Amino acid sequence: MNADPSAPEPSAWVRMTEADPGHSPAYVQRFRTLAERGTDIVGEARLVDAMLPRGSRVLDAGCGPGRVGGHLARAGHDVVGVDVDPVLIAAAVEDHPGPRWLVGDLALLDLPDRFDAIVCAGNVVTFLAPSTRVEVLRRFRAHLAPEGRAVVGFGAGRDYPFEDFLADAGTAGLAPSVLLSTWHLHPFTPDSDFLVAVLAPA
Repeated sequence: MNADPSAPEPSAWVRMTEADPGHSPAYVQRFRTLAERGTDIVGEARLVDAMLPRGSRVLDAGCGPGRVGGHLARAGHDVVGVDVDPVLIAAAVEDHPGPRWLVGDLALLDLPDRFDAIVCAGNVVTFLAPSTRVEVLRRFRAHLAPEGRAVVGFGAGRDYPFEDFLADAGTAGLAPSVLLSTWHLHPFTPDSDFLVAVLAPA
């Protein structure tokens, strides 16, 4: 069967899981094991929670097995999580009941909701196919409430230079309001090997 020519280019995550069907279950188990050991796996969620009043609408974009969105829901927010991987969404439903967990491609994101915050953690943007990067950011912009903010975090050395990401964000109508080098509020510098960008509608 021929691929749909109108479909977005598959992400690196999709290609990886197609090549190795055991990758997603192993990823789920990794975070379950970390949680069982008491490892802090919700630092991203704490930062986003600190930005918002209770009951805010949050999109967890590339939510994986739900660790970030699940914590935000337990903190009292109205959470929707979207991920392209149905195995990860099934784990989110099982481990973190409450939010709406949806299987979907971020390059095709089209929800009726408008969100006070969009969080995109776990290096998700570095897995996007390069041809979809600006479109994903445009869709983040379209799903933000007027005063909403998108928070995107990822590491260096993953074939998406920080300056390219910030340029793509500008093309998509998003401007940085805060740049950090960790989810623990350390400032971003030219030598930083991680970026947490808080973006607002331009």
